Amino acid sequence: MNVIKRAKAPTPKFFKVLRNIGLALAAVGGTILTAPVALPVVLVSIGGYIALAGGVISAVSQLTSTQDVLRHTKDDK
Repeated sequence: MNVIKRAKAPTPKFFKVLRNIGLALAAVGGTILTAPVALPVVLVSIGGYIALAGGVISAVSQLTSTQDVLRHTKDDK
């Protein structure tokens, strides 16, 4: 399955929730990074890591399809 078909395939409910959490983390991290006031370097660094983690979580969750979950469930039996 190529990336485009995988992205268009249905996503399991758990991964939809996880994707939304990742998007929220990315938004919080982006807000910290683009704050109009001067923030301590530590806080800006943490904001960058939060944005990165949120983006990765969202991307991986979006590319998980129900076909993957069903295939692994059948193989476990």
